Amino acid sequence: MISNQVIQAAIEDLRAITRIDLCVMETDGSVAASTFDAGNISRDAVMAFVHSPAEGQNLQDCHFFKVHDEEQVEYVLLAKGSGDDAYMIGKVAVSELQNLIVAYKERFDRSNFIQNLLLDNLLLVDIYTQAKKLHIETEAERVVYLVETRGEKDVMALETVRSVFAPRSQDVITAVDQKNIVVVKTLQNPADAENLETIARMLADMLNAEEKDRVRVAYGTTVGQLKDVSRSYKEAKLAMEVGRIFYPDEIVIPYHTLGIGRLIYQLPLPLCEMFMHEVFGENLPETFDEETLTTIEKFFENNLNVSETARQMFVHRNTLVYRLEKLQKTTGLDIRVFEDALTFKIALMVASYMKYLEKNQ
Repeated sequence: MISNQVIQAAIEDLRAITRIDLCVMETDGSVAASTFDAGNISRDAVMAFVHSPAEGQNLQDCHFFKVHDEEQVEYVLLAKGSGDDAYMIGKVAVSELQNLIVAYKERFDRSNFIQNLLLDNLLLVDIYTQAKKLHIETEAERVVYLVETRGEKDVMALETVRSVFAPRSQDVITAVDQKNIVVVKTLQNPADAENLETIARMLADMLNAEEKDRVRVAYGTTVGQLKDVSRSYKEAKLAMEVGRIFYPDEIVIPYHTLGIGRLIYQLPLPLCEMFMHEVFGENLPETFDEETLTTIEKFFENNLNVSETARQMFVHRNTLVYRLEKLQKTTGLDIRVFEDALTFKIALMVASYMKYLEKNQ
């Protein structure tokens, strides 16, 4: 429900405008938020007021009011002073707190609904019934962003994301596990659909501003029906997982750019092992020295361009050619030739996948 920090901010704003001190107390008499020292307020008096039929009372130089959540007393609000001004501001504060409770409750209900929707825990009829109740459009272009934080329960990251998207009533921000924040974004116009990666990079840059590589962002494809949002979520999850294996340096991973990595991710381990032995025999990639691996990586980065690779590695062209020929003798693959380079690249990706499988068994 509402955090004490939110309540404190609300009553401090009212205090700044009206100069009337306010205090919000739990039903057990403990202080949730206050703009003055409420130490002299009797907890017994608060608890007695909670159980009394009265909605308001004047005690200990304060106006007491009940703040309800539906039919149940949620808080007791105190407005310091016994005059009409304190009474009027107290009633205003009660109204604001009750509106906050409704707003936060609706957000909580939306979050629960979206979590169940993402996890396929709802029947089709329940999706439409609950969406109508929560004022969520069933037909709209949406995409799911998955934000993976480095630490568990990253509350600051969650609040930062909410501060960006929460004002848009159809965007829902939630969390389905300890490390991932989910943004179900409603695309308002065609420009939004064209700028999916821009939005993802904005999220990553904003969250990584204070601490480098704090988060990674993946996203699925757009869907037009609310019932299909879980598909976009599954795509975003797959993109995050595949990106972690094959593209560890990428901060933003779109599902539609996974390419061959998505195919390799679905291969069983025995098939991978057979392929690796067919390509390399006993000379598996983990037996290569660091110089060879760096040479291969740079050569692929420069689209098999010998001269540009040599320039970036600060070596003579002939030195690079010698290293490539040495690799050819070892593996039987000349990666200066496109077909051999393609085989080698796929084999390196399969090797990364096998390491991942072994590590996570």
